[in-house]
Amino acid sequence: MRPISDTIARLRKLSPAALGADGGNSNLTPMEGRGSNPGALRALVHVPAHLPAHAPLVVVLHGCTQTAKGYDHGSGWSELAERFGFAVLFPEQQRANNPNLCFNWFSPEDTRRGSGEVESIREMVVATVERHGLDPARVFVTGLSAGGAMTSAMLACHPELFAGGAIIAGLPFGTARGVPEALERMRGRGHDRASLGERVLAASPHRGPWPVVSVWHGNSDPTVDAVNAAMIVDQWRGLHGVGEPDTTERVAGHLHRTWRDAAGRAVIEEYVVAGMGHGTPLATHGDEACGSPGPHMLDAGISSTYRIAAAWGIVPAVAPPRPVETSAAAPASPPRLDPAATISEALRAAGLMRQ
Repeated sequence: MRPISDTIARLRKLSPAALGADGGNSNLTPMEGRGSNPGALRALVHVPAHLPAHAPLVVVLHGCTQTAKGYDHGSGWSELAERFGFAVLFPEQQRANNPNLCFNWFSPEDTRRGSGEVESIREMVVATVERHGLDPARVFVTGLSAGGAMTSAMLACHPELFAGGAIIAGLPFGTARGVPEALERMRGRGHDRASLGERVLAASPHRGPWPVVSVWHGNSDPTVDAVNAAMIVDQWRGLHGVGEPDTTERVAGHLHRTWRDAAGRAVIEEYVVAGMGHGTPLATHGDEACGSPGPHMLDAGISSTYRIAAAWGIVPAVAPPRPVETSAAAPASPPRLDPAATISEALRAAGLMRQ
């Protein structure tokens, strides 16, 4: 019988990558020389080898307590970029800015055009596009939770920079000033619905065309109330000049609504993910599958990563069959241990837990 002290020692030796915490499978590498960086953010990128000229760029913003590599490992963005030929940029928060690694979406200094974290991200985008010869007309941004709320800020402060954005379990732009208001808005309280569109108009001199917007939210989210998803849709409906949704359907069992402009282009879409809590929806099976489940990376039977990229036109609308990996082509990953299961096994063996 293995003593419990041995089990604890084994757990201590586990690397963060083995626990899936730091994105051990991520393709990201640090990016240097990206501007004045007034928000003091870090940047990581993945540019596939032999990327064609004028390829798209996707900017990805992680959630609270997450890292760039951890969110990439969970969401599968660099995996998708490698498969279909586009670049990804991951701005990363630092603990000196926010001890919980949240982007400061509730700070006026960090969500103002030309200032703070918004300006740092803009500088990273410009540097990445120029350095790698990417298409400035096909730059997109997405994020989860605080990263979703910062996605709202980037779309509002720099709509000329982005062709589209996807906000996952996030909040509308300009709804909070400081932590107390942020917590209230996350609970769905105290929103001023009347001024949603005006806040975007006041954030920049841009007057169109506007980025297309995709909104994803679990209807059982206990952290960011789903009323925020409806308000993000409302914030952008007036700017795009659309009213009621043009189509309502079920996709993999989840509600999907689409708003089209006068030219018939889908400018807003919303996914309400049935029964899902706070996190990014993943599919772990099928041709759309990418990423890996973990904290706030939730297997919902639908891949938000793939479907967002497909809505932007940077991957096929219908996922082609996934390439079959062989042991020769891809070395086997080391076995991943489940800490909870390991501890439970040791406690039962020691007679400290019933079978």
